[in-house]
Amino acid sequence: MPQPKARAARRPPFARSLFAKCRRAYDKARVSLGGPKRELVVYRVEHARDGLEDAKVQFQTTLEQFSAIAHFQGGGLEDKYRQLRRDLEQSQAIAIAVRDRICSVEEAAQALFDEWESELEHYSSRNLRSSSRQKLKSTRQHYQRLIKAMHRAEARIQPVLTAFKDQVLFLKHNLNAQAIASLQRDMVAVGVDIATLITAMERSIFEANAFVNSLSDQKALPSRS
Repeated sequence: MPQPKARAARRPPFARSLFAKCRRAYDKARVSLGGPKRELVVYRVEHARDGLEDAKVQFQTTLEQFSAIAHFQGGGLEDKYRQLRRDLEQSQAIAIAVRDRICSVEEAAQALFDEWESELEHYSSRNLRSSSRQKLKSTRQHYQRLIKAMHRAEARIQPVLTAFKDQVLFLKHNLNAQAIASLQRDMVAVGVDIATLITAMERSIFEANAFVNSLSDQKALPSRS
């Protein structure tokens, strides 16, 4: 159809590359699971939800490490710096995992909705077709709430990572009282950013659980009649 082609043409190179990676991830998962698309969507949403849970714990841990250094007194600051650098690296890795899992959710959901839409035409019963179309509409709306919440949480990760990275880089070359003073000044702003991030993550986790429950409550996807 002309409209999908037009959208694909406008997609920037980076987005096309990311879309291709999502496609490969989805195809691999579909083959390995061998189940219907609804089950794959549930699996992917749960996987993304778990990734957000991991990210929530990791960012809280990293914030605690920053707080410990900001109130640190005495020697051994270099050891504290190394631990903080490891926490930063773990946070960065988890952020990438969250992005990839959200991408996989989008790909699997699109495949589900495309199949569902196409199978509406196979109904001979007008009432069943209408009921199935309404259920599809409701599921799409629920999904949109979920994916928006996930993207909102993902968007709040990068500013926090940037702040972490700046502080770790400054500590690397300033393992002294000046670095401690800098951390103390910046901790309030970083703490607010992380609190906002965690709130967004918790909202995403709530939406993920609600969406999974809504799909699980459906006895079956629309099928040919």
